[in-house]
Amino acid sequence: MFPTPIEKWKPAPRRLYKLSLPLALVIWLLPMIAVLMTSVRSSDELSEGNYWGWPKHFALIDNYREALTTSPMLHYFWNSVLITVPAVVCAIALAAMAGFALAIYRFPGNSALFATFVAGNFVPIQVLMIPVRDLTLKLGLYNTVGGLILFHLSFQTGFCALFLRNFIKQLPYELVEAARIEGANEWTVFFRIILPLIRPALAALAILVFTFVWNDYFWALCLTQGDDAAPITVGVAALKGQWTTAWNLVSAGSILAALPSIAMFFAMQKHFVAGLTFGATKG
Repeated sequence: MFPTPIEKWKPAPRRLYKLSLPLALVIWLLPMIAVLMTSVRSSDELSEGNYWGWPKHFALIDNYREALTTSPMLHYFWNSVLITVPAVVCAIALAAMAGFALAIYRFPGNSALFATFVAGNFVPIQVLMIPVRDLTLKLGLYNTVGGLILFHLSFQTGFCALFLRNFIKQLPYELVEAARIEGANEWTVFFRIILPLIRPALAALAILVFTFVWNDYFWALCLTQGDDAAPITVGVAALKGQWTTAWNLVSAGSILAALPSIAMFFAMQKHFVAGLTFGATKG
């Protein structure tokens, strides 16, 4: 039922796996390395066609300084912060309460509501593009930071509730019963019993949702126009010229846009792994 551990493989497949793994890693990292190297090249080298060779002149400071000064990158960055942080915090807070209710309480429509959360994750986002855009126009939320926050909050809450409901379902129900016998009300059970136990899952989910919202380009492009509410993923496109494109500046802007999510992942990597493996074993 479960995959055989690598240590128990036959010698030939195990040797082939160990040899192919570094090759697959290099192929996977190659586009990222190319973007990183392009971000430190000078415009003259790119004009000469030096795309893959070692840079003759490192223009690291010049490229990143120009990427920050030739377009309102700091404004885009602040918009991304204003959109991502409230959306992540509110989505996880609502999903924790929804997951608690779905996992602990038995009420009519529990299974139907849970099935709705599950089904919502299978809807292609392209199908919703026109209805969501029309809705934001009718409500006056188009091209606003608040509109993007509400959109990500509504779309991420379903996934988060599905994620947390399964984690809470694995907790011993006797803990909840014991707390109720001691006189604890439902809010006390939620805040004092459930939340501390699912803290690793909350940390893992925070990293996932932060990455989803911060790196979103499709909906930011559909629901914004101009620079007022555009996040940094859309702002990178402002580095493109009308006739020619300085790809070293675009690469530098892309690196700047990716740094926060990468930094958050490495800062919380321990919690992320613990959250993903939480409840994986019993006993």
